[in-house]
Amino acid sequence: MTMEKIETNGGKKTMKVTPINNGIVIDHITAGKGIVVMEILGQPDLEHGSVVSAVLNVPTKSGIRKDIIKIEEKHLRPYEMDIISLIAPNATINIIENTQVVKKHKVKLPETIKGIVRCVNPNCITNQREPVEPSFTVVPGKPVSLRCTFCERRTVDIAGQIIR
Repeated sequence: MTMEKIETNGGKKTMKVTPINNGIVIDHITAGKGIVVMEILGQPDLEHGSVVSAVLNVPTKSGIRKDIIKIEEKHLRPYEMDIISLIAPNATINIIENTQVVKKHKVKLPETIKGIVRCVNPNCITNQREPVEPSFTVVPGKPVSLRCTFCERRTVDIAGQIIR
């Protein structure tokens, strides 16, 4: 995937992101959250020449702004989709094969999350030396929050608590 310059009729230069052959496009990410989503997904497969494109703060027809991420040769695991839904609950994930969208998934907030996020309460049993996996109930709203199953502490800074 490369960027190419295009001349418009008015002589104004614009940039266009070319399509990807295979991979994913995450669309309708809440404006400003695209970078967080990219950090969560980690590095692309550099051995296979995977390219990542991010278009941030794009205006939509409805006037709302959004971020878009394209990742070549990427396939999301279920837990990655859960994390994206927590950070960008209105996101759509498009599966691309041979430059065509073959599947579209609107992310769905899970009811519970296990082993992906740590509790913000330092005294929670999940943060002690006990072999207890962190578990949360997802609380829908704006913003989405998580309630710890063990200590019931709530967290809104989900991205900051993701276990990497």
